[in-house]
Amino acid sequence: MNDTSLPIEAESAIRTIHLDLPVNTTFHIWLKAKKEDEAGAVAFSNANGKFAEVSSSNTDEYSFRIYQIFGGGHVELNYDTALTAVSVIYWFTASDVLETGITVVHTKPDNAAPDISGSYHFRPPFGWMNDPNGFGRFEGRPHLFYQHYSHGLHWNTMHWGHAVSSDYLRWRHLPIFLFPSEELTAKPDKRGGAFSGTTIPLAEGPGIRVFFTEQELGREPEHQIQLTAISHDLIMAGQADVILATRPANEGLTPDFRDPYVFRGPDGIWKMLLGSQSDQGGVILLYETQDPTAASDWTYVGKLLIETRYKTTAIECPCLLPLDGPVTGRATRWVLIYGLMHSEDAQTGRKNLTMADVGWFDGKTFIKSFGQELDFGTDNYAFQAFLDGDTAVGIGWLANWCDASPEIDFPTAMTLPRRLHLAGDALLTPPIGAAESLRSQILDRTRLAAGERVTFLSGAIELLFETSEAGRHFDLELEHPTLRLGVVCDDTGLWIRHEDKSGAPSPHYLARDARPSRFRIFLDFGSIEVFADRGRWVGTKRIDGFAPVSSALLHAPAGSVQHATVWALKP
Repeated sequence: MNDTSLPIEAESAIRTIHLDLPVNTTFHIWLKAKKEDEAGAVAFSNANGKFAEVSSSNTDEYSFRIYQIFGGGHVELNYDTALTAVSVIYWFTASDVLETGITVVHTKPDNAAPDISGSYHFRPPFGWMNDPNGFGRFEGRPHLFYQHYSHGLHWNTMHWGHAVSSDYLRWRHLPIFLFPSEELTAKPDKRGGAFSGTTIPLAEGPGIRVFFTEQELGREPEHQIQLTAISHDLIMAGQADVILATRPANEGLTPDFRDPYVFRGPDGIWKMLLGSQSDQGGVILLYETQDPTAASDWTYVGKLLIETRYKTTAIECPCLLPLDGPVTGRATRWVLIYGLMHSEDAQTGRKNLTMADVGWFDGKTFIKSFGQELDFGTDNYAFQAFLDGDTAVGIGWLANWCDASPEIDFPTAMTLPRRLHLAGDALLTPPIGAAESLRSQILDRTRLAAGERVTFLSGAIELLFETSEAGRHFDLELEHPTLRLGVVCDDTGLWIRHEDKSGAPSPHYLARDARPSRFRIFLDFGSIEVFADRGRWVGTKRIDGFAPVSSALLHAPAGSVQHATVWALKP
């Protein structure tokens, strides 16, 4: 592909995209008609003239079309902007797409990915993203699926986007993996789509099995049901089948019934967690199946957990995995992670909290040993984790529904991936070890510790420092054009300062009574992630917009900061 692959506007209404293609190229195109009485169309041409066309008569929403070019070479795509609207065009070669990814050649101004050179957090190549889904290692590589809408930077009919990596940090974008029903994709009416879920390896050969919730508002009696599909090539999912068409009867449940998390229990049987709400509070439902493929015969076991704190309504995105021993070990402790929809901490004003309970799971019941908040910054939502060999790895949506809404543009990212492990009666979630590979050069080793301002080269920064004893007070001031931003340790605990300079009220992002001594802080365009005492206290906060933090100044009593290092980061 040459540099003219981006759309070239001619003086007429015809838009042309020039491409140099390998053989066996597959195109994915989303287009719609602008006029009721005339179809929209994208034509394919080469030196011999026009040889193919894809079209749509739908004027409400973009229609998905696939076209394959076997010969390769120079190709032009043309469409009349007076008759046709085009949202996304990308191409790939199926034989090596897992190694090379897709090539995006067209987006719109209102669904294009932000142009943020040097950002190291995962973002989609176009469109909206929220919950991570199906996070796991399959056929040797980490795969990340995610809630996705292609045609704008706001929530709408949900699909599953997809990316693959070798280190959890540097991702290749892959074709859209999972599509909702044609009925749901016909109009952008926010009725539902393919909601969150998980993936497991296929028992009967190469590939994966996908579990997800399908939502269709207005469907009776169930808005939300559970489906499964398989993919042998890891590129696109096949036809989905219903596995749970109704909620459990006589349990007092609301229509909330979503986010299947499927895993092997200690008894070797496939288990499924689902989030819901009952007249008692938010609940996690437990199912199981004797089917070794997990494709059918799911039966309801009972309520694994009931949550009444923080005015919680439904529980979302539950996951459960072992931490300090084998899956089958009787003494192995497991961590149960879940989001509290519409929850609010009255003392701090923080909303939509995520909890992590540690205890023992025998396949039927979960006995809690202790619990803690997963993230005091709350912008690590819909967290999903899995066991990668002997290491538990997880990732979250770097946002929160108390800021986002389906009506506003809201470009977001995923958090840094984290490890999960126990240290006594505490859950630690530090960044994965590969995060050190982001470091490109040291900016400072003396000035920050001495109380002098350190200016950054870009918005991608890692700060490390250690105090002389646990709980020593400090105030790390981070210069930002629109916010009073920083990290503070005082008598109340550890907290992130995130205050609008206009004086508008803000939640208090506080880890109450935390007394750490070691700090690792990641800054990026649009986010801050704080890891204290190797991940014992973690705070993640989205920053509106992409203006970088330009400098840091550490206020602390003389002699209380033992050492500090500032790194510039590069993806």
